[in-house]
Amino acid sequence: MAWNEPGNGGKDRDPWGNNGKQQGGPPDLDQVIRNLSSKLGGLLGRRGTGSGGGGVGTFGIVVALVIALVVWVVSGFYTIGEAQRGVVLRFGNYYQTVEPGLSWKATFIDRVFPVDVETVRSQPASGFMLTRDENLVRVEMDVQYRVLEPRDYLFNVTNADDSLHQALDSALRFVVGHSTMDDVLTVGRERVRQETRELLEQIIEPYQLGLAVLDLNFLPARPPEEVKDAFDDAIAAQEDEQRFIREAEAYAREIEPKARGQVQRLLQEAEAYKEQIALRAEGEVARFRELLPQYQEQPKLTRDRIYLETMEEIYSKVNKVIVDTPEGNNSLLYLPLDKLAEQNANRATRVDPNIITSDYLNGNVPVSQDSGQLRTGSDRSSIRPTGRN
Repeated sequence: MAWNEPGNGGKDRDPWGNNGKQQGGPPDLDQVIRNLSSKLGGLLGRRGTGSGGGGVGTFGIVVALVIALVVWVVSGFYTIGEAQRGVVLRFGNYYQTVEPGLSWKATFIDRVFPVDVETVRSQPASGFMLTRDENLVRVEMDVQYRVLEPRDYLFNVTNADDSLHQALDSALRFVVGHSTMDDVLTVGRERVRQETRELLEQIIEPYQLGLAVLDLNFLPARPPEEVKDAFDDAIAAQEDEQRFIREAEAYAREIEPKARGQVQRLLQEAEAYKEQIALRAEGEVARFRELLPQYQEQPKLTRDRIYLETMEEIYSKVNKVIVDTPEGNNSLLYLPLDKLAEQNANRATRVDPNIITSDYLNGNVPVSQDSGQLRTGSDRSSIRPTGRN
C-alpha cells in the first residue's frame, strides 16, 4: 500500500519521514520555476512578476530577444567583391562608400548597393540618319565605358546607362547631320568618330553620370539597299585612286635617287670637262708662246706649216670624198666612204677610209689590199683625199 493512502494508521508519512502537509515536505515545482525566473530577471535588471505563470512568459521573451539580437547582428555582415564598391544608405540618405572586403551594416537601418566599377560596359546606337548632302545612311556606333563614381551613377539620374545611350544617339545624329555621305562611308570616318566622342563627353558632363567614356567603335556604315551597288562602285573607285597614289609615290621614291645620282654625275662630268678645256687652253697658249719667236723670224713659213697641220687634222676625221671633174662638166662625184667601208666590212675586207683606189670610180670590186691601199687585179693606182701629204 502506498505511503500516502488513507487508513494507513497514522503512518502517512513521506519517504523523508515527514507528514505530507508539513513544512518539511518536498518543494513545489511552480515555486522552483518562479524562483529561477526571478533570478534571471534580476540578472537582466528586471523583477519577476511573482504571480502564476508570468515567470515562464518573461523568460521566453528574454530568450527570444537574445536570439533576435544575435540574428540581427549576424545578418548585418556582408562582403563587397574585388571589382565592386558598396554604396551605403542610412535611413534612405547617403552614408558612405565601402571598399572591397567584409563589412557590417545595421539591418533594417542601412542598405548597401554594390556597384561594379571595373567591368567595361558597352552601349550601342544605330539607325538611319540624314547627312548634310541629304543622303540617307545607316550608322552604327558602340561606346565602351565604366563606372567612375558609384554614388553619382546610382543617384544623380534615374538610369545612367539609358541616359548615356540617349546622349550617344543625340551626338551621333548631330555629327552625321553635319557631315557628307563620303565622310561617313569612307574618308572621314575617323573624324566623325572623334567629333562624336567629344560631343558626347560635353553632353554628359553637366549630368554627372559617374561614368568614364573609354572608347567609341564606329562600325561600318552602309547606304540603303536600293543604292548599295552604286556606292560600292564609288568606294572601289576611291580605293583605286588611293592605290594609284601610293604606286606613284613609290615610283617617285624609286626614281628620285636615280635622278639625283644622274645630276651628280653630270655635274662631275661638267667639272671635268671644264678642267679639261681649261688645261687644253693653257696648253694651246703655251704652244703659241713657243711658236711666237719662230713666227717672228719666218712669218710665212710658220703660217703655212700651221695651216697644213690644221688641215691634216681636219681631213683625218673626214669619211667622205668629193672629186672635182674636168672643166666643162658641172657634175661632182661624191664618194660615201663610210658606206663603202661598211659594205667591205660585211665582206670581211678592211678599207682605209682615207685611201680609195681609182677602181671605185669605175665600180670595180676590190680583190686584194696591200700596205693600206685598196687594189684591183689590173690597177694599183690610188687617190688620196685633198689636204693629205
